[in-house]
Amino acid sequence: MSQIFISDLHLDAARPETTAQFLELLAGQCRSIEALYILGDLYEAWIGDDEDSALALQTQRALAACSASGTRIFVQRGNRDFLLGPAFAERIGAQLLPDYAVISCAGEPTLLMHGDLLCTEDREYLAFRNQVRNPVWQQHFLAQPLAARRAFAEQARQASQNRQQGLKDTRQLETITDVSSDAVLATMRRYGVKRLIHGHTHRPSRHALAIDGVAAERIVLGDWYTQSSHLAADGNTLNLHYLPAP
Repeated sequence: MSQIFISDLHLDAARPETTAQFLELLAGQCRSIEALYILGDLYEAWIGDDEDSALALQTQRALAACSASGTRIFVQRGNRDFLLGPAFAERIGAQLLPDYAVISCAGEPTLLMHGDLLCTEDREYLAFRNQVRNPVWQQHFLAQPLAARRAFAEQARQASQNRQQGLKDTRQLETITDVSSDAVLATMRRYGVKRLIHGHTHRPSRHALAIDGVAAERIVLGDWYTQSSHLAADGNTLNLHYLPAP
């Protein structure tokens, strides 16, 4: 089975070159594979399935065309696009995946995650995540006009940037925003897998590890700010493609 895995594109009207790369992938390489997996943060922000921006409409048309060509598309929610819903999935012909999804990849049961739930030291973010994933909070938020939701998303993005800069200044960014080794091992044990693929941390790499003496692997997808990262699976072969950060 041929598959492509991507994450953390953070599509934004302010970065049209990234959108162009994504559209090229959908119109080209993704037409010759069996499945495309998007593991969260496809968009820099998603304020609801009634989003009517030019970027939202353009990318949904391209995803729908890719799906119509025969490529199956699977989407996980990330920390930026946690409001992706069934209307979005239906519009593009995709299936929404839960936070933990086990599939067959390169002949091995493989756990797919966005990755934020593995960052157990990032307690401030996890508290925010619990708030915005609450159905009552989401219902209230989605009842607001698009303009109000866009303003909230912009404020949340600015707050996130300020917090990350603060963590950099205090040299805590690398530890707080990366995954916990204990969380990785516990999660892989819980799902009985020897391979985990995730994004979120923007640190693309393939990590060899051992679970109870058995060889295992954690594959981290990169972001699309500079890397246009993707993982390609063909038969039993896996290749992680990314450009080193400048």
